[in-house]
Amino acid sequence: MKKEMKLWLILSSFGIMFAILSWIQESKIIHQEIFSGPNKGVIALITGLILYQLLAKKTN
Repeated sequence: MKKEMKLWLILSSFGIMFAILSWIQESKIIHQEIFSGPNKGVIALITGLILYQLLAKKTN
């Protein structure tokens, strides 16, 4: 897989998870304290990398 494609998939996975976490935050499903400061970004990065691992296997 090309480096550009890999980077694009990682960034897309992060963006998708950040959007999902923002939706969860707005709908008040989870307490707002969890998403204070940079926590939402860190959670989105971790879950985005997990999502990438799940999707990257299908693209090879």
